[in-house]
Amino acid sequence: MEILVESDAGARLDAWLASRLSDLSRSRIQELIREQHIRKNDQAVKPRDSVSVGDRIQVEIPEAIPAEAQPEDIPLRILHEDDSLVVIDKEEGMVVHPAAGNLDGTLVNALLHHCKGQLSGIGGVERPGIVHRLDKDTSGCLVVAKTDTAHRALVEQFADRTTDKRYLAVVQGCPTETSGTVFTHIGRHPVNRMKMAVVNPPGGKASITDYKVLVTDHSNNTSLVLCHLHTGRTHQIRVHMHHLGCPLIGDPIYAKPARQSVSTGRMMLHAWRLSVEHPENKDRLSCEAPIPPEYTPWLQRLESPLS
Repeated sequence: MEILVESDAGARLDAWLASRLSDLSRSRIQELIREQHIRKNDQAVKPRDSVSVGDRIQVEIPEAIPAEAQPEDIPLRILHEDDSLVVIDKEEGMVVHPAAGNLDGTLVNALLHHCKGQLSGIGGVERPGIVHRLDKDTSGCLVVAKTDTAHRALVEQFADRTTDKRYLAVVQGCPTETSGTVFTHIGRHPVNRMKMAVVNPPGGKASITDYKVLVTDHSNNTSLVLCHLHTGRTHQIRVHMHHLGCPLIGDPIYAKPARQSVSTGRMMLHAWRLSVEHPENKDRLSCEAPIPPEYTPWLQRLESPLS
């Protein structure tokens, strides 16, 4: 639809539209403006822009998107599967569950197809079976619950820190100490809301990472680091390595990849090993995701194979 501005010159665009489109909230109007579904005189605008008499406001209401994720035939690398759960080797670049900007092509879409919809419903229609997550740019082990019983048991294990999570990271530089524990509080960055940061307690949440430098390549000042997570905070390893002065290679948020000494075409963080107690038989289930080929230059420098 197109609306001609005939009065109220100088009013904010979002407020002006809210007074005329009673079925849309002001926040929804702002969202439509940001997504460029609302334009002024065929030009992109901002919610705070003012209107003038004679302006033509174009408003496009996009079709509603189903809240429920849809099955998609996307190949998955299965490390283990039974009636209770499935462990995936998630590819780097794959988003775990649908969200704004990534409504399809996610791990959830692939799982719904693979499991024929037989996933735990506790996570809701957007996150069926999801009990933990990996960042889009992180590869490796991720466990998914098929039943509600498995979901509750796995969530409890992650909360109680009885899971065992080992990651491989390639960082710029080398920590001052070649092994140790980083124990900080992590919370939302006070300025950049896309980032997390080390904050002073009682702010944030306690975050614990053990690390060990496996090998350092002095020719390009990079190191392969084994990280053992005791907590599971958002971006935890990325924040802790940055805190040590050694940001991950290829990290688009906590580093400047274009200025780093090597480029691998990805963020160098891999969820290598995951161990949980099986929800049904109570046996220890341990899975290992094959190490991506981008890690080969550092693996070749190891004096003995990883174990």
